[in-house]
Amino acid sequence: MFSASLHVRDADTIIVDGTPVRLNGVDAPELKTSAGKDAKRWVVNYLRGKSITCKLNGERTYDRWVGICFADGEDIGAAVIEAGHALDCRRYSGGRYRNLETPSARSRIKRAPYCD
Repeated sequence: MFSASLHVRDADTIIVDGTPVRLNGVDAPELKTSAGKDAKRWVVNYLRGKSITCKLNGERTYDRWVGICFADGEDIGAAVIEAGHALDCRRYSGGRYRNLETPSARSRIKRAPYCD
């Protein structure tokens, strides 16, 4: 999937050409929290002007397809975790992002219970 239009719903869900995509393996704080608002703002700024592609895995969660998305070839999930705005969700990532988590994010973001 290649993006012509993009909307950021929150730090782990983007809408690419009208298709909501849940970033596989990313545990971001909820938008009702200040950390969630900061995380969304970071993703919006990070993605601005970049070419977005997604590889969907065929799974769905709520209204979203699940996949790994890239901004100019860089894994968006890895970038948001490495920037300290989200955590790895091992249940879905297989731990691929765990080594990118920052100590600051671990101390201030509550990991979703389903991610342990």
